Amino acid sequence: MNPKGAVAIVTGSSSGVGAATAKLLAQKGANVVINYASNHDGAIKAAEACQALGVEALICQGDVADDNACKNIVGQTLEKFGRIDVLVNNAGITKFNAHGNLAGLEKDDFFNIYGVNVVGPYQMIRAAEKALRASQDAAVVNVASIAGVQGVGSSVAYAASKGALLTMTKSLARVMGPEIRVNAVCPGFIQGEWLEQGLGAETYEKMLQALEAKAPLGRTCTAESVAESIVSFIDGHSIITGEHMILDGGAHLI
Repeated sequence: MNPKGAVAIVTGSSSGVGAATAKLLAQKGANVVINYASNHDGAIKAAEACQALGVEALICQGDVADDNACKNIVGQTLEKFGRIDVLVNNAGITKFNAHGNLAGLEKDDFFNIYGVNVVGPYQMIRAAEKALRASQDAAVVNVASIAGVQGVGSSVAYAASKGALLTMTKSLARVMGPEIRVNAVCPGFIQGEWLEQGLGAETYEKMLQALEAKAPLGRTCTAESVAESIVSFIDGHSIITGEHMILDGGAHLI
C-alpha cells in the first residue's frame, strides 16, 4: 500500500509508540486519526506534529474498551475523510504485578486489561470492517508484545491479553482477506516514560542495561523503532497476513 493520501486510525496515539506511528505515517503522506482516552494535551501535540508534515489530522477521544466509542471513532473518521485504509490497534493498559504474586491480581484487573488490549482491537476492527474492505488494500496492525509470546512482562494478566491478541490476529487474518491484511508486532522492552514510571527508575535502568548487554544487536526498542516496524506492515509485506514480528534486538534468541 502507498500511504500517500490514505487514512489511518491509530488508537492510543497521544504519546509513545502510537504518536510515533502517526507521525511516521504522516511523513509518508497519510492523513491520520489521533485517538486518546485521557491525554488530551498529548493528542493535540501529536496532531499538530502530523499537520506540520502537510497532512490532515483528526483528534478522537474514546476508550476502545467501549464499543460505542469505537463506533464513534470510525464514524467521525468517515465523516471527515470518507474512507479508512489503515487501522493500528496500539491502545493498551497493564497492571504492574510480579508474576509470582498471584494475590496481586483481581478478577477485575483481568477484565479491565482484556477490555482494552483484546476486546478493544476486536471492536475497532468490527466497526471499521466495511470501510477497510472498501479500501481493497487495507492493513490492520495490532500492537502486541513479547509478553504474549514468552509469557513475560508487567503481569500475568498483561501477558495473557497479548497472547490472546496474537491468536485473534491469526483468526481474523483468515477471514478478512483478500481486502485486508491483519498482522501484529511484538515489542520487547520499550524505552520511555510509560515503562519507567511502571517499573520505577532504578529497576527500569537495570533492566535496560541488562537487556542491551545480552541482545545480539545491543539495543532495545524505542517508540520510533517500533513505529518503523508497524509501518513496514502497512507500506510493505504485501503478501503477509496473520503473522507477528518480534522486536527486541534479538534478546529472545539468548
